[in-house]
Amino acid sequence: MAVVAAALVVVLALVSAFIWPGWALNKGDEANSQGTTSQGASQDASEPTTPSIDAVALPDDASELLKAMPDSVLNFARTKADASTSWSGASPVEEYTLTYSTGKDGQEVTLEVAQWSQDEDAQSQYDNLTGAMTGKELGSGNVKVSGEATGAYSAKTDPNDETKAIAVWRNDTVVFQATGAKDSVQRFYQQFPL
Repeated sequence: MAVVAAALVVVLALVSAFIWPGWALNKGDEANSQGTTSQGASQDASEPTTPSIDAVALPDDASELLKAMPDSVLNFARTKADASTSWSGASPVEEYTLTYSTGKDGQEVTLEVAQWSQDEDAQSQYDNLTGAMTGKELGSGNVKVSGEATGAYSAKTDPNDETKAIAVWRNDTVVFQATGAKDSVQRFYQQFPL
């Protein structure tokens, strides 16, 4: 009986310590935690999530792949979309170079995108592109759609300029390569919807 009473007293003390208006909590840690949260929120708030410039319209005869390219990604708006031949040696079905910008100099992201008819051909191009990347790794992993892996991604700094980066990813038969300022590329590829 005495043991049960002692256990009950301990349980009541613990419950009242953490339910009662925080008298047992370390006020220094709480203030520190709130400071960190506010600082993190202000850092997030400093980066806009919507563009301040309008996206350039796609041509009327745009293919389905080009139409799938978003008008904007966070505060990056599409400012250019042209047919390309950068990867013509890999024989894609279609290929484009797009530019996304925040409207500020030095924050543009150039996006190369191409589609192949066979998954193996897209994988081969992805392997060639990522094999040529020699900078410091910023991230890598699988691209997942509805929980199923449909490709992979890799992001690295530009070996010639640490302030720039390259991100390459493959989603099924489509390969993407984003290049530009490191901060811009990191924000861009992580939020790109395809």
